[in-house]
Amino acid sequence: MTTACLILDIGGVLELTPRTGWDAAWERRLGLPAGAVDQRLEAVWTAGGSGAMTEPETRAAVSAELGLDPARTDAFFADLWTEYLGTPNTELIAYIRELKGICTLGILSNSFVGAREREEERYGFAALVGGADAVVYSHEIGWSKPDPRAFTLTCERLGARPADCLFVDDLAANVEAAQALGMSAVLHTDNATTRERIASHVAAAA
Repeated sequence: MTTACLILDIGGVLELTPRTGWDAAWERRLGLPAGAVDQRLEAVWTAGGSGAMTEPETRAAVSAELGLDPARTDAFFADLWTEYLGTPNTELIAYIRELKGICTLGILSNSFVGAREREEERYGFAALVGGADAVVYSHEIGWSKPDPRAFTLTCERLGARPADCLFVDDLAANVEAAQALGMSAVLHTDNATTRERIASHVAAAA
C-alpha cells in the first residue's frame, strides 16, 4: 500500500456552493440593512462552527436574534442549508472514488453543526473516503482551518505523515497553512488542474 495521502475540503471542492443570496433575501424580508444577518448572527456562526452550540441552540439563538416564529425559523434554516450543501462536484467525486485503495483518503472541512448528518445523507462522504473517522469537521473537533491543530489531528486520524499528504482546498489561507506544516497543497480552481496534481502526487509515492 502506498503512503500517499489525499485530504480534501468539502465546500467549493467536493460540493459546488455558489452564493444563492438567501441572506440578502431575508434581510429584505425582515426590513434589515444589508449585512445585518451576518452581523447579528456572528456569534452564532462562530459557536456553531466550533461545536460550542448544539443545533437546537443555534436555532433558538437565530429565532431570538431575528425575531422569527417557528415556521420562519424552519424556512430560514432551509435556505441556509440549501446554499451550504450546494450540489455535488460529480466529476471530482467520481475521480476520488477511483483512488480508494490506491491512496489514503480523508476530508477536512470547516463546518456548521448539523453538517455531518446532512452531507452524509445526501453525498455519503464517509463511504467515499473510507469511514466516518476519515471525515473531520471543525464543529466536532473545535478547531477550524487554518488552525494547524485541525491539520495535525486529521493526519493523526488517517495515520499519515504531513509530508505524505496532499491537501486540496479552495481558500488560499488554508492551502498556505497546510504547506506550513509540511504538506503538499493545491488551491482548487478547476477539476482538471486538481486531478493533475492529485495524479502526480499519487504517482510520486508509488
